[in-house]
Amino acid sequence: MKTKTVVITAALAAAAILLAWPAPAQTYNTNNVSVSTFAGYGIPGYVDGQGLLTAFNDPTFIVSDTASNLYVWDNNNARIRKITPDGAVSTFVGGGSYLGGYGTNVSLAWGQVSAMAMDNQNQIWLVMAGSSYGYSSANYLVTINTNGYAEIVNGGLTNLNSSSGICFDSANNLYYSGANRIYRYNSDTQSVEPFAGSGISGYFDGQGTLFTAFSSPTTLAADQADNIYVWDSGNARIRRIDQQENVTTVAGNGGGYYYSPSDGAGTNASFNTINSMFFDHAGNLYMVCGSSVRMMDAQSNVTTLAGSFSQNGYNNGPGDGALFNSASGGCFSQDMVFVADAGNNRIRNISFNAQAQPVAPASLQLNTYPGLEITGPIGRTFQIQSSPDMINWSTEATVLLSSSPYLWIDQNPIAGNKFYRAVTLP
Repeated sequence: MKTKTVVITAALAAAAILLAWPAPAQTYNTNNVSVSTFAGYGIPGYVDGQGLLTAFNDPTFIVSDTASNLYVWDNNNARIRKITPDGAVSTFVGGGSYLGGYGTNVSLAWGQVSAMAMDNQNQIWLVMAGSSYGYSSANYLVTINTNGYAEIVNGGLTNLNSSSGICFDSANNLYYSGANRIYRYNSDTQSVEPFAGSGISGYFDGQGTLFTAFSSPTTLAADQADNIYVWDSGNARIRRIDQQENVTTVAGNGGGYYYSPSDGAGTNASFNTINSMFFDHAGNLYMVCGSSVRMMDAQSNVTTLAGSFSQNGYNNGPGDGALFNSASGGCFSQDMVFVADAGNNRIRNISFNAQAQPVAPASLQLNTYPGLEITGPIGRTFQIQSSPDMINWSTEATVLLSSSPYLWIDQNPIAGNKFYRAVTLP
């Protein structure tokens, strides 16, 4: 009986914990989102051509150059396909028999492409993992320039592996994840250095490599301020690393596979998978999550852009009615989000048609801010004072005239009587 009592108590305790976990909460973006198919007709295959009259086979990663051309790693065809802004699909690299060279003479079938990024010079970078190139299995960085020339730039880079994510900062430094660390790699000098993480699996925010910890970090993204964002998959959190190597958790509550995904603000949101991350020009971070595409704004508010947390499938239309199937890659181009929808063998695009929304009168307040115009010698310093009764004066500001006349604006709205005067300082 004691054994049964313990088992029942444990089961009740587990049920109580499950009930205490947050229920799934999916909040759709209100920016009038619409999902369409940009290329691919959905049947696995290999057909170049125009838009929907083309075929892909497990398109996994997608990047964009500065001319808005898209480049797709078409995994089961072992090729990189190029898609122009008008939807014309061609083979850029792959299908050949050589390990280096140009375009379709090159073979990209000799390893597993586990990450893809575009640098600031429109070069494509691939992580070629577990390859049989040479006499031993290793992980390589491969570049493909704008002419379609492919070459190995580094073999056996420290802790580069099949789960590594890559991204570039504004100085064209490459960052990659591996062995519970984030590394920075300078391709010009071939030098690599740890950027954050002690290398020991754990969860610590802090500064540098000694006082921070990650657990199986994978995909990366860089914003316009060169902050590096990390999907710390073992901790189920999104972490940010600034250029002073300070690590901060910006989203995710650590629930991981035990929680259902939930939208919310910062650490109130939860994630159980993120396959790729990328930014737009307004500082919004997008996350491709298999059956959904999510967005985090600059204030760390997480919403669903399109798709479902619980249902795979294929459907176009408004974000809350669209479906994806094992979507894995994404990029921002032409003011749209493009998604490599691997399970549907299609490239999907998500467009925005923001509509102005009137603000309710109860949320509006009209304030009056007085301006004081001073005419005087340029380069002189004046003290601006205010008084409710012209007897007791207090200092509002000290200004150096850079022009004459000079307009000073009181940043505090008027409340009651308020008089102003300016005093010339020595």
